[in-house]
Amino acid sequence: MPWSLTRYCGSGLEAANIAAQKVSSWWEELVVVGGVESMSRIAMGAAPSARDANPQLNFRMQPVPQGVSADLMATLDGHTRGQVDALASHQRAAQARAEGRFARSLVPVKDLDGLVILAEDETIRPDASLDTLARLQPSFADMGEMGFDALAQLRYPQVERIAHVHTAGNSSGIIDGAALLLIGSEAKGRALGLTPRARFVSVAVTGAEPTIMLAAPAPVARMALAKAGLRVQDIDLFEVNEAFASVVLRFMQEMEVPADRENVNGGAIAMGHPLGATGCMLVGTLLDELERRGLQRGLVTLCAADGMGVATTIERV
Repeated sequence: MPWSLTRYCGSGLEAANIAAQKVSSWWEELVVVGGVESMSRIAMGAAPSARDANPQLNFRMQPVPQGVSADLMATLDGHTRGQVDALASHQRAAQARAEGRFARSLVPVKDLDGLVILAEDETIRPDASLDTLARLQPSFADMGEMGFDALAQLRYPQVERIAHVHTAGNSSGIIDGAALLLIGSEAKGRALGLTPRARFVSVAVTGAEPTIMLAAPAPVARMALAKAGLRVQDIDLFEVNEAFASVVLRFMQEMEVPADRENVNGGAIAMGHPLGATGCMLVGTLLDELERRGLQRGLVTLCAADGMGVATTIERV
């Protein structure tokens, strides 16, 4: 029977994690899991949080728009405009697409006559150089001036001024998208003649500070690694959702992950972030690249609204 859940940006990965838990507990043998989001139909702020109906909770949490949170995080971590622009998501994604690294997992969209109307991601910009990115205007400075900077500074009084460094070129794109995964037991797969590609090793979910709300990927990744008895050094590749560049930079800094093991084929800054689908997309992207490189283990993690974080470690079989 179909059912749905929402954990905002972490929904797709949480759905996959729950499916893996069901299979591991033998309550299910085979689960089709996925996510879909039509961001083009949803205005900014049109998907309110549960706290928005609770004024007392809203006052205690002191939430600000995620873009302001991303700029606050960059300010706290000392990351400059040049550093957030230098993440190179578009260049990595463009190279990966040119080399056909996404071809195995992409499903073209066809019209009623069977004609392909969309064959690949439209938002990847191969020409997104540092010079062109530097010319983009900050996206969230106006929000900050409306009072959200001052609200963020109530929680972080040590910040004299929030540097608004995020733009349309170093923040995730607003797009439509969908993804599916098939998760099942070894016995069921054998019975159906399916070839397994990977197994779920460990999963985790946690909450972090709600004002900044983007800081959970590192803590939740540590939880997932600890459950599996693994270290950062045991993970060959990481997929950290590029909600904003500062999220990825903080993860790399806290977890001491080098750039050549993280988001090696770009991420949501280049390809967009359809909230409900992204988690499943990242699992597929990670697995494809592990296979291409002949590597063994990977970790996926996303931040989500109100400070939540989800993580999953997988291992090829």
